[in-house]
Amino acid sequence: MGSKEKGETMTNYNLIATSAMGLEALVAKEVRELGYDCQVENGRISYQGDERAIVRSNMWLRTADRIKIKVGEFKATTFDELFEQTKALPWENFLPANAEFPVSGKSVKSKLFSVSDCQAIVKKAIVERMRQHYHISGWLEENGPLFKLEVALQKDIATITIDASGSGLHKRGYRTGQGEAPLKETLAAALIMLTNWTPNKPFVDPFCGSGTIPIEAALIGQNIAPGFNREFISESWEWIPQQVWEDVRLEAEELANYDQELDITGMDIDHRMVKIAEENAFEAGLGDLVKVKQMQVRDFTTPKENGVIIGNPPYGERLGDKKAVQHMYREMGEAFSILDTWSIYMLTSDEEFETVYGRQATKKRKLFNGFIRTDYYQYWGKRPARDI
Repeated sequence: MGSKEKGETMTNYNLIATSAMGLEALVAKEVRELGYDCQVENGRISYQGDERAIVRSNMWLRTADRIKIKVGEFKATTFDELFEQTKALPWENFLPANAEFPVSGKSVKSKLFSVSDCQAIVKKAIVERMRQHYHISGWLEENGPLFKLEVALQKDIATITIDASGSGLHKRGYRTGQGEAPLKETLAAALIMLTNWTPNKPFVDPFCGSGTIPIEAALIGQNIAPGFNREFISESWEWIPQQVWEDVRLEAEELANYDQELDITGMDIDHRMVKIAEENAFEAGLGDLVKVKQMQVRDFTTPKENGVIIGNPPYGERLGDKKAVQHMYREMGEAFSILDTWSIYMLTSDEEFETVYGRQATKKRKLFNGFIRTDYYQYWGKRPARDI
């Protein structure tokens, strides 16, 4: 398939936005806001779209892990079935003759459980299809653009996908440094999107670490596309015209609201993290918008009203840390108790959090921070009195 000239018709693809557990509804909401109907399953949101949809999904989805193109899905209980049905797929629509295409794999509750064998068979089937299509008798050179393929078997259903993102979408391109347990940018964005924060309200992260939550808040506040400052693996594919990438980047530039004033503060007890957070904010082009200061949470006071506090505090997972962490939660509860118009949101794996903090949450939501099961404790502030 040659590169498309402007004006040529676009093709429709089956797309998958992968998601961390518990964030599927948020990813689906984002996909719908881009204008695509979707179906939600565990860890994946499926929808259809053209080349422009692939580019816009990569550019705009804040909470998805990555964008994949589903080439085929079929039942396979024998290696023969896997080979023949893989070979029957239209690989020439995706892979040029010199494509580099490593195949990774996984298998869950399937008769074909040897992942290395499944990978080898899928690779062999694609090679055979491409040799026939491109009339190549020897080896395929594989010195061209990179296409990362995956064969995933789940209950004997094989799904073969191509990764259109490359590095995961959480890699926004602004992280110059990070702390011991950095929060993924996609989860940080989700934590903000699960609150009642709007860009005209004050925003505070009392445990900002390398600055991920405040930086994501600033990106959301000014409607800056999260993928604006990075590259994607699919930029080297000739069947997605360069013009589409240029158009989508131009659209992102036009939709950004750089004039939106923001009141965003990050705090951390560690002066080294404060410096890293400042550097990351400048790398993201948001250095003037995100204020970072060294402070303990117990010292936090503010005359401002109707703000939002979001924190990913230490959890005290390690033995011996729990006592110190719970002491800090208690001090935080005391410091925040007078902020009755503020809404407070805390992510922690400590199941005793409400007791130690001193208040029962308005609502809590189960989320996973990597592999750690956590709860997102939500304390809603008093609603501001309406002007009469």
